[in-house]
Amino acid sequence: MRFMCMYKPARDERTVGPPSKEHMAEMGKFVEESFKSGVLLATEGLQPSSKGARIRLSNGKLSVTDGPFTESKELIAGYALIQAKSKAEAIELTKRFLQVAGDGETEIRQVFEAFDCSEDRVEQ
Repeated sequence: MRFMCMYKPARDERTVGPPSKEHMAEMGKFVEESFKSGVLLATEGLQPSSKGARIRLSNGKLSVTDGPFTESKELIAGYALIQAKSKAEAIELTKRFLQVAGDGETEIRQVFEAFDCSEDRVEQ
């Protein structure tokens, strides 16, 4: 099973600078080990919301709002796509990530696979 993991740090992106070299080295080691083990399929950190935009469709009308966004505690700072045998394993992998990343939260969501959408699959 694949899971999308979306990391939201506890700190405010507008008041905290980029990570230290030491922290980046620790994260780099963790990422390398995770790729080598086959658990980590893709990962990236995201630029601050001041460099982004939100595009919304509501009642047929599109609107674009440039960052920064005020609710920074809800902003996704990075993501990872992982391979796990179960949701429980994905949770354990995410706990390990948070120990390296620091305070914050990560939402995990299972990715739809082709099998999940097939006509042969019947939900009980």
